[in-house]
Amino acid sequence: MNYNFSCCKISDNNKYLAFVILIGGRSNRFGTDKGLFKFKGKTFISFQLETLAHFNNDIFLVANSKQQIQDYINEIDIRKVLAFIIDENDINMDKKLRSPMLGLYSAFKELKNLSYSKIFAISCDNPLITYNFIKYMIDQSIDYDSCIPRWNNGFLEPLLAIYPTKKAYENSLKSLKNNRYKLVNIINPDWKINYISIEEKIKKIDPYLQSFKNVNNIEDINQLESVYKKNK
Repeated sequence: MNYNFSCCKISDNNKYLAFVILIGGRSNRFGTDKGLFKFKGKTFISFQLETLAHFNNDIFLVANSKQQIQDYINEIDIRKVLAFIIDENDINMDKKLRSPMLGLYSAFKELKNLSYSKIFAISCDNPLITYNFIKYMIDQSIDYDSCIPRWNNGFLEPLLAIYPTKKAYENSLKSLKNNRYKLVNIINPDWKINYISIEEKIKKIDPYLQSFKNVNNIEDINQLESVYKKNK
């Protein structure tokens, strides 16, 4: 099994949805593990965990190795995390590849086996994701297969989205086998999808769109600082 559990056991509290945070990216442009980067005295992942802990949903972190798991155990409040999932190696693909598609596939596979209906996928480089945004997305996912934020120009936010576990597992497996790594390949047009307008809907509950402020390089920290100050 590809788990490295914390001190917890799998709960049956809420199998409707689990939170999945991807931490296994290479962070080449950033230069260090983004999730463990400290901002205002806290790691990015700690900001996220403190917000997600307000919900009665299990939290999983998807890592690229046992060593990365140990690095996180040493730095974060592990009590907020139910378990770690390690990137799968059951597909014949470049072992050096650390695509978000692989991380999501690994999560879909394991959480499907644990009977979670949906996952809320989150990247570790969006540290200021808000409670209001998360709650709104979960509320809007009811009666839909998937719930995905969308900009007015049509661009989607696939790493701040809710997916149906079993269906997304099947699509992500097919995509990896065909070397198709764009996350939009997870989505099936036959799904019942609730596309949420970022400018028209989400901005009303997250005025500065801080949930979407992701960090790709060190220069982005200045923008994060500006948004953080506006919300203090």
